[in-house]
Amino acid sequence: MPRLRVALFDMDGTIFDSRIDLNGIRHDLGLPRDGRGILEQLAGLPAEVRARGLAALLEAEAQCAASGGLIPGTAEILSALHSRGMRCALVTNNSRASLQAMITRFPLPFDLTLSRDDGPTKPSPELFRIALDRLAASPEEAVSLGDTHLDVLAAHAAGIAAIVLVSPQPWLVGFIPGSISYKRATDLYEALRVVESLLDQCNT
Repeated sequence: MPRLRVALFDMDGTIFDSRIDLNGIRHDLGLPRDGRGILEQLAGLPAEVRARGLAALLEAEAQCAASGGLIPGTAEILSALHSRGMRCALVTNNSRASLQAMITRFPLPFDLTLSRDDGPTKPSPELFRIALDRLAASPEEAVSLGDTHLDVLAAHAAGIAAIVLVSPQPWLVGFIPGSISYKRATDLYEALRVVESLLDQCNT
């Protein structure tokens, strides 16, 4: 296995507890919980309904970015991975405004941040590919850390070598095909141990 050089983190639910209620927005718009990301669902709606949904999403993201907090273990995992020579990127389906509001409140040492304003959102692999290109790393040299099936699907499609699913909601795990290999962690502290184990394997 090639040496891991890059860690690609999701934001909401992985390092940041935004408490955003996406299913509440879905309910208000009559959208099902069918495994699609809410942005993908909104894209298929009539223009007027789509605009109302996007406005509700932006408002919820802004409120949550202002009131949410870091998930325990965030600072520790970033510090530990940086100390082992890894570069860390934040790759989120959130807006740039929401991402920037979070980073302003919590100035985490990410080497790169990407939002939905930078490319197609997960489960598309494009944001991961952009991150790898900017960090001059191959998919085989990367590990992805997220909390939903969208993170797993995007990472797999990008060819990322190691995928870690952190504290996922049980109903979301069912949308991950059994053919995709990934590791599960109950929290970021366990996720760090998983990544450190992978790093140790690469160095032997």
